[in-house]
Amino acid sequence: METCKKIGELLCSLREKNPLIHNITNYVTVNDCANITLAIGASPVMADDINEVKDMVSLASSLILNIGTLNKRTVESMIEAGKRANELNIPIILDPVGAGATKYRTENANRIIDEIKLSVVRGNISEIKTLYGLETQTKGVDASEPISSSRDELTEIKEIARNFAKKFNTICAITGATDIITDGKTIYSVTNGHKIMSKITGTGCMCTSLIGSYLGAADNYLLAALSGIVSMGIAGEKAFEKMNKNDEGTGSFKTYLIDSIYKLSKEEIIQRGKVYEE
Repeated sequence: METCKKIGELLCSLREKNPLIHNITNYVTVNDCANITLAIGASPVMADDINEVKDMVSLASSLILNIGTLNKRTVESMIEAGKRANELNIPIILDPVGAGATKYRTENANRIIDEIKLSVVRGNISEIKTLYGLETQTKGVDASEPISSSRDELTEIKEIARNFAKKFNTICAITGATDIITDGKTIYSVTNGHKIMSKITGTGCMCTSLIGSYLGAADNYLLAALSGIVSMGIAGEKAFEKMNKNDEGTGSFKTYLIDSIYKLSKEEIIQRGKVYEE
């Protein structure tokens, strides 16, 4: 309850500050990421040309790097923007979409981690295991190893997340049926959300955008990562409830998802948040 209260307070702070969030993201979900950033109460800018990223990130409160539609041009822009953000102590979140699917994708995700100090890395279990150096399986840009609710598997994934956070000195957020968020010491588990969220493209990218938005308003990066994931999970639950009630499909679900973020309140977070700390 106390943790959910802190998340709710951070939501209020975010909406009051309206931070500028610099996104270098992928063209499949760029519009969704911009809209969900607006819905939570932040201001998105989607600048990715290398000639302006250093100037643009200098104006921002956080930087989001998403390698979903990877190409050489944007990788160089990410490196330039990331180094400038580091100089200015602007928090950065990496979404290593599809790391492990191809050698090129994995190498560039590792290059970003090596050259830039990251505040948060958010990915599915396959992506995180790949970057940590463990063998895994991917299916395109999706995880082939969904997180189950079995106690033994969750214990193993928590240990991977903890070790990842320590190795790279960052917040590690692994999203799945149960989400795991840790700074290497404190570990949070979150069970909000609904399985239908995997039936539309971009829910992971949008979750990263929410975390980036919270990062722009927070000094506590662990709380910011947790807040983005809890907010996304609650919105997914609410969107499904409305879609199911009206006998609609995934197109409506996507609209309701953004609506739910826009209408999200401190009281809802306290009432509906399913957060466990250890």
